[in-house]
Amino acid sequence: MPLSERIALVTGGSRGIGKGIALGLASEGVRIAISYRSNKGAAQSALRQLQERGVECFAVEADSEDPGKVQFLVDKVVERFGRLDILVNNVGEFNWKPVAETSVAEWKGVIASNLFSVFYACKAVLPVMRRQHWGRIINLGALGAERSFGQGTISAYAAAKAAVVSFSRSLAIEEAKHGVTVNVINPSNIDERELTADEARRMHDSRSPIGRPPSAEDVSTAVKFFASDGADFITGQALNVSGGWML
Repeated sequence: MPLSERIALVTGGSRGIGKGIALGLASEGVRIAISYRSNKGAAQSALRQLQERGVECFAVEADSEDPGKVQFLVDKVVERFGRLDILVNNVGEFNWKPVAETSVAEWKGVIASNLFSVFYACKAVLPVMRRQHWGRIINLGALGAERSFGQGTISAYAAAKAAVVSFSRSLAIEEAKHGVTVNVINPSNIDERELTADEARRMHDSRSPIGRPPSAEDVSTAVKFFASDGADFITGQALNVSGGWML
């Protein structure tokens, strides 16, 4: 089945990397569902851009930290499209605080947003993908997460993203026999201006050996590869999309 006949759910797909991933999949004809937490205006704007690519799409308000709402989200996608082929777990809050200044509530919030949300969504889609005997789960990590990187002031985020890689590899082993692959994309810091790859190529970034900043489109290209039929023998992998930064 070509990508143009697939159905994708992108959590947090109303802005930033999530929107870039949704737009990239839509450019291949994939029908898209996006979730958003509260910013309805951003979701409507993203839907207009998706519709410009000629694909059927819709948005659902759902808190990815609430397992009941995540199950509702998945049920709505299956109700609308009849199947769900590709799950991209993109949601994840970030904070800049050393451990000594991080409250218990802040710690729990970052872990829940980055790790629990992945578990809830994966658990919700597995019955659907097993029934189809086909599925692609693509989780967003962070650059260096595959080697449990450490960096001051982001302890909760770093811990959660390293756990996402470990969780994804374990799930990949469990679900391989069901035709479901599970992979992780670890992007470097994406410019909030939502650059296209062409725009990024015209800029300079000394942190990257390639010499330019990353874009959401670069991440989307990796997502499309993992989502394709041609990637059916690739699972449990963590791919850094960083232009060679932090090698």
